[in-house]
Amino acid sequence: MSEPKHRIRALHTATTVTVYQAYAPEIGLPAALDGRFPATWRRDRMTWIKPSFLWMMYRCGWAAKEGQETVLAVEITRDGFAWALANACLARYEHGLHPDRATWKRRLKRAPARVQWDPERDLRLQPLAHRSLQLGLAGEASGRYAEDWIVSIRDVTTLARTIHAHVREGALDAAQRLLPAESPYPASDRLTAHLRG
Repeated sequence: MSEPKHRIRALHTATTVTVYQAYAPEIGLPAALDGRFPATWRRDRMTWIKPSFLWMMYRCGWAAKEGQETVLAVEITRDGFAWALANACLARYEHGLHPDRATWKRRLKRAPARVQWDPERDLRLQPLAHRSLQLGLAGEASGRYAEDWIVSIRDVTTLARTIHAHVREGALDAAQRLLPAESPYPASDRLTAHLRG
């Protein structure tokens, strides 16, 4: 069965959803140790969270890119994730979804969250036909994320590097078995209709 072009896939429970971020060790290590971001984490900047582990690997180069050497699995409340989706705006103008470009720009400027849909990746980080959600949080959303939504933060850098080692060796089955068990996230059409490009 083929994947729809836009669908959120994530590791999730009845009350939480796991998203991924990558940071320099001076941010990532204290965050994983304390279960919250350190004071040096900038709440005034937009922060992007990614429900797709493999898209995170593509973005951080399997934890090899400078400033992205520590990969975090951040478990947040589903209520918080739903709030972010409900208050998000697509990061680019989409004819037919937005009344006009000016209206979209106004919405984007006011929105505390924004959504991009980027090609999902396979184990070799090659693009797939379906897309993966990236959720940018700023202002109120960033504050809520850091202070209210986080349930736990785990350092999954070793997991990322182990999977990458299997991929380099051509042991794709072994790599696949280690991937987080992501499945379609039960977001209602009402919650995401304004976010499908």
